[in-house]
Formats: sequence, structure tokens, C-alpha cells
Amino acid sequence: MKALYERLAGAASGLSADGAIRVVAQYEPVAGVGTPVAPPTVKVKQKEGDGPGQLFEDRWVAGEAVKVVLLDQRQSQANRCETALLEAVDLGEAVVPHLALHVTAEGRALRMTNLDAPHRSRDAYFRDALDEAGVKFDETDTGRALRDTGTGDVRAFLESAPSDLLFGIWDSHRKRRVQLKVPRTYTSEMVGLHPLSGKRAAGRFDKWNFPGGNVELTADGWKPVEGTGKKGKGKTLKASAVGHGMIPPVEGMGGVTVRTIERNATLAMAGLRALRFGDAPKEYVRAGRALLAALALLGDRLAFAAPAVRLRSGCDLLLVSERIEWVGRGREGVAVTEPLELDTAGQALELFEFARSRAEEAGLKWSKEPVRLRPNAQVQQAIERSFRLEGIGEAEGE
Repeated sequence: MKALYERLAGAASGLSADGAIRVVAQYEPVAGVGTPVAPPTVKVKQKEGDGPGQLFEDRWVAGEAVKVVLLDQRQSQANRCETALLEAVDLGEAVVPHLALHVTAEGRALRMTNLDAPHRSRDAYFRDALDEAGVKFDETDTGRALRDTGTGDVRAFLESAPSDLLFGIWDSHRKRRVQLKVPRTYTSEMVGLHPLSGKRAAGRFDKWNFPGGNVELTADGWKPVEGTGKKGKGKTLKASAVGHGMIPPVEGMGGVTVRTIERNATLAMAGLRALRFGDAPKEYVRAGRALLAALALLGDRLAFAAPAVRLRSGCDLLLVSERIEWVGRGREGVAVTEPLELDTAGQALELFEFARSRAEEAGLKWSKEPVRLRPNAQVQQAIERSFRLEGIGEAEGE
């Protein structure tokens, strides 16, 4: 593990011919090649206006123009790594400093961390948070350090929210002319090649043949609208909108079948090399970059080293093949690659712990406990309202 660490440290500081680490993996549906999988549904431009759709595009694959369907985009893949890292932290398997916002709302104990917040540590939830003494987070030592960080010295993030430096941040929720932006260094995505679109019939069956027609929302719930009688003061809806009645099956957007599914992930050494740590000693900088690289590899292995992954309902995929490789300076027009043996999460965890010990020897201080926060009064009230039962809701669709 020492030899792998030293190579990683050299690459992360630009002191070797290694320019990146690349993961190339092939998957197939758990039901077998040719069975449909479900891409994410997004709002797309259509002739009749915006509507639900899937993302298709043309790419060059092995020198040929190939149509692909996006199965999991970069942001989503990063979130999967962050979720896996947070689970490892919760299980006591790894130490990763992070922010943790704890909330109690309507009897529920809730938590949001920078590993699952939409904008990571720069999210508005943390901007509007208080520490346990009631001090605004941005006015605490940790909060002020993160708030005032510039691209010339990101030590505050390395010590309090290191995953942010790997998956990218943009401090857009704090008004200033110059906002901190750190591009992602780790990227991953999954696509299906040569997709064929499918269809499905979507409807709703009512076991007791509840009559359809209209209902009127009332203070006590709802009531049927009888015949053509006088309309009440409540809002009138179809019975299906409140979860009752039949919906005849209609043609809808289905899954896609693909010839093959690929995941491509990279850890760019140039991104790590671009991170600056002010006047920190050279050994601190070298060890800090190597630690971030090891953390990225740990997140990738925790999220994707398993025999199968679930992207969403209808998209369970089996890992068919995978290679992890160093990618170096090209020779005769071709990038030089070399296998990197790091197949399991256990191996990645061993590398990470070795890197962490080296960084701590170089002066890095990593707390084993998260920065614990709570929402301010306005956010607390808004969260409670989100979980409060306030009558019957109108169904958006089945």
C-alpha cells in the first residue's frame, strides 16, 4: 500500500507522468441483455411544450458515431459516492470531517450533511444554520473560515469538508461579486449505447370499482359531486386526483433497451494539482492532495465495487467487467495506461487510512466528530410545515 500511496502522492502534485486514474466498467440489466432499463425522467423541450422525456445524444465511441441514452449523470454519480462515504462514516468505518444539520420536526429526527445537501457545505441550509450555542454558522470559527476561503488557500475545506473539493462547490448563496468556485475533480457517468425506446401502459385499477366522476374538497376531506347539482364552495377535482376511482390505461413513456451499458469515471490529477493551500509546508500540500485522491477512490469503490448497482426503480444493473488504470502521458499518439489494483472497497479503505495517517503526520487536523448545527427559527418553521399533515393532497400523477 505504501508504494501505491507514493505514486498517488506524486501524481496528485504533478511530479510524475500519471495524468489521471480511469475506471471503465460494463454493465447489463440484471434480467439480461435486451431487457429494458429505466433512464431518469427529465423535463425536455417538445413541440407542444415542456414535458417528461429522456436524454439522448450522439457520441464518438471507438471511432464511430453512436447514439447513447444517459442513465446516470455526473451529479447523480457524485451523489452516490457521497452517500456511500456518509454510510461508511455512520458505520464507523471511515473518518471524514463534515457538517451535520440536525432537525426535529413533527416528531421526526432529521439530518442533512454537506455530503447530501444540494450545494454541499455552501448550501443555504448551512448559511441559515446556528451552532449549538445559537451563533450563526457563518460567524463561527469553522463557518467563517469556509466563508472567507479563496482559491489560493482551501485548507479550511480540506480540514472541515474535504469531499467538497472532490465533487465541486459554488458559493452562490452568499452575495458577493467574486464567488468561490471549485470544479469537480472526480467525475463519473453511465450511458447505454444504441438505445431503442420502449412504451408502457399507465393507468390505475380500483379494486372496489369506486365510481369516477368529480369530487369536491371540503374542510373535512372530500365528497362526491352528485349529478349536475349545485356546486359547493370547495375545489372540484376528478376522483382520481384524490387517489380514488379508475384511470383507464393510456400509452406512456417506457424504458429503453440498449446493446451495452458503460460507466466511465476519472480522477483528474490536474484538478488536485490546482488546489492551493496558502503558505502550508510542501509536505502538508503533498499529503493533502494525496488524501483527497484516496478519498475519491474510496467513494468510487464504496459506491460501485459491488456486483450490482441500483440506479432507480427499473434500473438494476449487474457489473460484467471493470478495469481501473493509471493514464499517463501519451506515446506515439496513444495514452499510456497501466493497471491499478484497487478492486474492492476494503483495499480502498486501507489506502485511505494510510493516506490519512500520512496527512496527520504532516500537520493536518481532522476531527472525528462533525460540526453539529441546527436551523434558525425561519428554517425550522418551514421544515415543520413540510412534514405537517394539512388535509388531502391532490395527486400529481400515477
